[in-house]
Amino acid sequence: MAEKKAFRASVAHCVDDPFNVGGDALEYIEDALLVIENGKVVALGDAQALLAEPRFEQSEVVDYTGHLIVPGFVDSHLHYPQTDVIASHGSQLLEWLEKYTFPAEKCFEDEAHALEGASFFINELLRNGTTSAMIFATVHPQSVDALFAVAEKTNLRIGTGKVMMDRNCPEFLQDTPSQGYEDSQRLIDRWHGVGRLSYAVTPRFAPTSTDEQLQLAGRLFTENPGVYLQSHVAENKAEVAWVADLFPWSRSYLDVYDHYGLLGERAIYGHCIYLNESDLDRMRETGAVAAFCPTSNLFLGSGLFNLSRARELGVRTGLATDVGGGTSFSMLRTADEAYKVAQMSGNPVTPLQLFYEMTLGGASALSMQQHVGNFAVGKEADFVVLDYSATPLLERRISVANSIEEKLFALIVLGDDRCTEATYLMGEAAYNKAG
Repeated sequence: MAEKKAFRASVAHCVDDPFNVGGDALEYIEDALLVIENGKVVALGDAQALLAEPRFEQSEVVDYTGHLIVPGFVDSHLHYPQTDVIASHGSQLLEWLEKYTFPAEKCFEDEAHALEGASFFINELLRNGTTSAMIFATVHPQSVDALFAVAEKTNLRIGTGKVMMDRNCPEFLQDTPSQGYEDSQRLIDRWHGVGRLSYAVTPRFAPTSTDEQLQLAGRLFTENPGVYLQSHVAENKAEVAWVADLFPWSRSYLDVYDHYGLLGERAIYGHCIYLNESDLDRMRETGAVAAFCPTSNLFLGSGLFNLSRARELGVRTGLATDVGGGTSFSMLRTADEAYKVAQMSGNPVTPLQLFYEMTLGGASALSMQQHVGNFAVGKEADFVVLDYSATPLLERRISVANSIEEKLFALIVLGDDRCTEATYLMGEAAYNKAG
């Protein structure tokens, strides 16, 4: 019989969507025991009660008393090749791509550079408590191989894919429709479904793909059941106007993707700021996901995404760092900025809704909720141990908090990577602050 491991701490997780059920979405146990066997959750409950049960008497107990265990954070949209251009000054989206992003991505034609970048990037995810993510690589197949190889070794649950880009970009990053299709199919055959890895068909955004390439991206998405589709839509006003010029036949920016069969339940679109109600209805009808990228949208001056409106219209949403346009790998910092964006747009969100978006909501957005997102029995044991005393100010604020919702909000507003005491993947330590 496999050895059981048990973790003792306070535990909080969502069992439902607070947008639908309010406070009943949260389960919180002050002195909890989380029991893991073969990498999956076998029990969660009151520590003293479970430790008294004969089946758990011989369990190895890891004591994190005084800490909070939560499900691993889920990042629905970010770019690993842009790690080195995070915090680059002074541009909005289109100039930022030309000035910073494209030169940085050229370096990933070198396999050694890609492997080193992938290793650093994944270590940053783990140091910030992120255990699942949907990630952009570059146009180079070797950039995908590098990220998948490191993620497989780490046992991280991710999706990624080769960027498809055959126009309106530097020649050194261009592929062709046939090359993009063939490279993507080879990568799908090599990596999709290996361990905890998933492939994502990845046209960068409509302006950098011809009609032929978008059509072939739609074929890849249709011909390979279970793969994802990731791209960008309606991030910036100048970008939206550019798409209208490039595709004069389309009803809207989103309609371009719809025309080529690029919407669906496994389609994740970054930003979605300038979508009208018809677009949002179409996203709801197809099940496509809006990835909310608050730090990026503020940093690049793109605009304010209305999370509440999207949810009211039934659009699936996930929270995203969008590194490197986004300014932090931390989902706590990202949720803090999401709160501020909501305040600015006059549609405030609750601490519990933000916590849901980082965990079970993010897993649901990536169609991974059957595997991760909370501590339901049978789910993969990906979790983060959070340190309430990571900074003196946080410790002081937590000491006067009157509820778990208040503590979660303090962690969101005051927390960052220093709060990550440890990160576990399928019950095994993948990061430990103590070394």
